[in-house]
Amino acid sequence: MCGIAGIASIRSIDQRDWLSLASDVLHHRGPDASGQWWSADGRVGLAHRRLAIIDLSPAGRQPMEDETGELHVAFNGEIYNYRDLRAELQRLGHCFRSESDTEVLLAAYRQWGEDCLSRLNGMFAFALHDARRSKLFMARDRAGEKPLYYWAHGGAISFASELKALMQAPALERRIDSESFDCFLGLGFVPGNRSILKSVRKLPPAHALRFDLSGGTVDIWRYWSPPVSLDPAHIPADDELVDELETLLQQAVQRQLVADVPVGILLSGGLDSSIVTALAAQVQTQVKTFTVRFPGSGRYDESEHARRIAAHFGTDHMTLEAEPSTVELLPLLARQFDEPLNDSSMVPTFLVSRLIRQHCTVALGGDGGDELFGGYTHYDRMLRLQEHFGSFPRPLRGIVSAVTTALLPIGFKGRNWMQALGADFAHDVPLIASYFDRANRNAMLGSSNGAAERLWAQATPESGDLIARATRMDFENYLPEDILVKVDRASMLNSLEVRAPLLDKQVIEFAFQKVPSRLKATSSARKILLRQLARRLLPSSFDVTRKQGFSIPISSWLESGPWLNFFKGVLLDDQQTTFNRRFIEKLLRGQAAGRSNGERLFGLVMFELWRREYGVTL
Repeated sequence: MCGIAGIASIRSIDQRDWLSLASDVLHHRGPDASGQWWSADGRVGLAHRRLAIIDLSPAGRQPMEDETGELHVAFNGEIYNYRDLRAELQRLGHCFRSESDTEVLLAAYRQWGEDCLSRLNGMFAFALHDARRSKLFMARDRAGEKPLYYWAHGGAISFASELKALMQAPALERRIDSESFDCFLGLGFVPGNRSILKSVRKLPPAHALRFDLSGGTVDIWRYWSPPVSLDPAHIPADDELVDELETLLQQAVQRQLVADVPVGILLSGGLDSSIVTALAAQVQTQVKTFTVRFPGSGRYDESEHARRIAAHFGTDHMTLEAEPSTVELLPLLARQFDEPLNDSSMVPTFLVSRLIRQHCTVALGGDGGDELFGGYTHYDRMLRLQEHFGSFPRPLRGIVSAVTTALLPIGFKGRNWMQALGADFAHDVPLIASYFDRANRNAMLGSSNGAAERLWAQATPESGDLIARATRMDFENYLPEDILVKVDRASMLNSLEVRAPLLDKQVIEFAFQKVPSRLKATSSARKILLRQLARRLLPSSFDVTRKQGFSIPISSWLESGPWLNFFKGVLLDDQQTTFNRRFIEKLLRGQAAGRSNGERLFGLVMFELWRREYGVTL
């Protein structure tokens, strides 16, 4: 796990200071070593910050060149099947000087070219300079676990793991992209290839980019898509699916336990991390598990559930006590998260990562289970909505939705679900998790371009099955743009690598191709197949139906005291705030009256802190 940055241009680059500054900003992603390489003609520069995981020797340092000196790469992530690829490449005549997966990537590219991506199973973002073909080749992993931003400008392209590194370039305009801003307010994140800045783009998950050093052209293509579901007649029996899932997850866990540094498991006590723990105990004799308790967390405390799982599997278990979540963390997180993100669980994620890093460098988690196997509560609720109201004429449902928007105050319980009545259940994915609908965005800013709803509709997959649409939609949007961003930035700020066995390539393809929607979610149950596996692997006393998100009691924190005072200080500052003061006051009054505006207020605060930290203009 590392941080990368670089630049490629059609002409020689005289001003090279930016690359060093970008590398320095990424120090937290790789505190163990740093490196920089420039091509002989001065048109390509690569920088790397190393968090040493595989092959801790100097032979694993980057940027790395192949044995011919024609290929150079800056690589962030892990290729979990690198040992199998290495053996295959050796049979094809390739020699290796190190034990690193980075050198395997170079050899794979030399052997198979850009098609090497189809063979990689891992989480990664990399940039590879091919002097033979005068091009820069970049790619990002299938799920989007590792980030990659780029800025195409004047016959050149600059890239980095984090937006803050690109912003070290004086020429980069720090201006908000209006459609991305609208999406952030509506969805809580910036989707797709967009970034919050007008000039910068993200390379989307499962995409590759080619920059031609001769003409300066940029080509981007998707190299992988989640497979479509098999014909129902060809889907295996339920027991066979459970068997296959167990085998695939066991193989994924075994691959992801490989490291030359201490590895632990983030055992929250929930279903996904408990399954990962059970499978790790099958393939490794000494398993380290960690649970974090938050003082005064009450119903948010899952440490007892985790302790029971650890005792059952005989793991070397530690329950770590987190310090109280103080509001002083918010400026630190706003600075780290590059783009504003409306997800208050970044706070406990950061605190967990900081504690785990004191004991290990790599941690396995349970991310991906909800999106792949139907775990979110909105799945069964959407099905109930469809069952109860889908037969009503859509124009009538649209009227109810419009009246709800006009009459019910924001934060009123059930408002978003009433608005969703207007959806076309045969083709849409109802936008249940909207933070601010278009009417409220108009109220807080004076206008809205409607980008959030438009881009949401454009991104909706085609399927006649509501659960198939919803899970694929979350996998391609909410997972990479919220969950994985949160985990990457919070963990890497602490120089901790977090791996996700449930996002193994083979597990992803199995979930989309072979698992029917009836084994993901129904109107009365969720995560059906994964729970069948849990009943096989976990102790009989484990409650497989329990669902506890990783969250903070933000509503109670905003009743009074330092969190409320801090939020008011940021959002009611007439000299600096972006948002309409009367609208903010209305949100605060609603929160005090018991409405659910805490997460909305959190998102606005994080945006303001980020914008002021980086001097960004609207």
